[in-house]
Amino acid sequence: MTTARDIMKPGAQWISQDETVARAARVMADLDVGSIVIADENERMVGIITDRDIVVKCIARGHSPETTPARDLCEATPRWIAEDADVDEVLDSMEVHRIKRLPVIDGNKRMVGMISESDLARHLDDESLGDFVTAIYGRP
Repeated sequence: MTTARDIMKPGAQWISQDETVARAARVMADLDVGSIVIADENERMVGIITDRDIVVKCIARGHSPETTPARDLCEATPRWIAEDADVDEVLDSMEVHRIKRLPVIDGNKRMVGMISESDLARHLDDESLGDFVTAIYGRP
C-alpha cells in the first residue's frame, strides 16, 4: 500500500500567522516552493498561502506585503492528511476539496511533509493522474 508518507516531500516548513506576507514570500523563495503553511502560536495549522494568493489577494488589491499579516490571506478551513493514509485517501481529499497541495501530519499532529501535484505526477500511474487532473481542472 502506498501512503501519504511515501509520496510527500518531507520537511515542509511553516511560518507564524503574525509574520508578514513579505516574510512568507521570502521563505517560499528560499525553499523554492509555491506555498507555505501558516500556523498559530501553538504550531497548529490555520491555513496555507500560495504565491498566487500573494499576488491576487495582497498585491493586486493594493495591500503592502511588508505590513499585511500572513493570516489575512488564509480563507478556508485548512485540510491535511495523516502520514499513514492510503494514496486513494490523498487523491479523494484533494479532488473533493479541489486543492493542489496537502500537508501531511504524523501521529502527534505535527506537519512532516507536503504533497503537491508534482509529487502525484511522480508517483501515480497515467490513469490515476489523469483522473486527478480532470477532477481539479476539468470541472467548472
